[in-house]
Amino acid sequence: MPSTRFAPPTEAPGLAARRIAADILDGVLHKRRTLDEQLEGPTAHPGLKALADRDRALMRRLVATILRRLGTLGHLLSRLLDRGIPTDAPRAQSALLIGAAQILWMDVPDHAAVDLSVRLVQSDRRAAKYAGLVNAVLRRCAREGQSLIEEVRSESLDTPSWLMARWSGYYGEGTAKAIAAAISHEPALDLTVKANAAHWATRLHGETLPTGTVRTSLHGSVTMLPGFSEGQWWVQDAAAALPARLFGDLRGRRVIDLCAAPGGKTAQLVQAGAEVTAIDRSPNRVARLRENLGRLSLDARSLVADAIEWQDDVAGDGFDGVLVDAPCSATGTIRRHPDVAWLKQDSDIAALTALQQRLLNKAITLLRPGGTLVYCTCSLEPEEGEQVVAALLATDTGIRRVPVSADEVAGLADIVTPEGDLRTLPCHLAHDDPTLGGLDGFYAARLTRS
Repeated sequence: MPSTRFAPPTEAPGLAARRIAADILDGVLHKRRTLDEQLEGPTAHPGLKALADRDRALMRRLVATILRRLGTLGHLLSRLLDRGIPTDAPRAQSALLIGAAQILWMDVPDHAAVDLSVRLVQSDRRAAKYAGLVNAVLRRCAREGQSLIEEVRSESLDTPSWLMARWSGYYGEGTAKAIAAAISHEPALDLTVKANAAHWATRLHGETLPTGTVRTSLHGSVTMLPGFSEGQWWVQDAAAALPARLFGDLRGRRVIDLCAAPGGKTAQLVQAGAEVTAIDRSPNRVARLRENLGRLSLDARSLVADAIEWQDDVAGDGFDGVLVDAPCSATGTIRRHPDVAWLKQDSDIAALTALQQRLLNKAITLLRPGGTLVYCTCSLEPEEGEQVVAALLATDTGIRRVPVSADEVAGLADIVTPEGDLRTLPCHLAHDDPTLGGLDGFYAARLTRS
């Protein structure tokens, strides 16, 4: 029997997942790095490759839960800590958040949540002195946490105050609270299918939404779900799938998709029969677009270019259709990307609005007379949607709005504005199960050139 006297100590199961979760939280909250860049691609956390699928899923859910409930967690910990959260040891802060989130909202035994958070602190030189504090606070959280949360239950506690003020001012206080409530729940997975949505809804144990999107509550690796490797569907929020459908019949038409990556809307345009040119300025994002189209067996001309500077050498008198999915604050995607709420600031919007105006002006030059231009953003902020289009229509008499009718969006009159634009909110498409309801916040306008 081999000797184990000098065998290296084994790490407690689940500790690696929590350590990576702590690193990623630190990246979001202190280094202003997005979740996407820390979870995928060349800048992803190096430890992710060694995690089993189950641990990777746990880590993702843990980070997302903390970011969705960050305001509540901060309030709760301030009640349980006499001197506040330690500021000289970020790992101690992360360990408290990780432990409390598991105790309050996740199916993890309290003793395991406490023990692993203490181990997480003990393994960090600066935070080790707080091991006793973390242990005591989390044990108290297990005893008193739920009652403390009930005392301060509020839809707006987990949404930054500047966003709540904006949404209340534009949509009304009641709708703002409904938006905040909707984004507090982990959403189901939305899929755009090539054909036969009812069949794929059955195979994926989901349901077909009125708009044709398949929504499923299945969890785990997307790549392991039926139909993925065969290229029968792609991941795309139901609201994000609407703008590309506003072009109508695209068979044989030339369409350009500006800011196209990762390619969900490009895939829709190609699947609808268009001859598509897809542009994005990021080489990595274009590589991902090409990979996605390859899996789906869809073909488009894809280019790495700055859309504002790019000069067309093919379309001649212009494209039949132009899609502008403009870079924006992405506040409409917080339900799927909870880091956005804590990374964006009010001051970001003015700079983004200027870029959106430039992109829209460029798009007009690419559109043939009589062609269709669809401008959209995944933002809830009117400066990035309604106001951009209103400014264009006020200054360019050669452009006019082509109103969207409720019939074009499965009869969902609530998502069509009085002006005839598309405006979806996270609280739309309500469901008895909050995780199966909701939409990303999107704005889209359909325009034409005289």
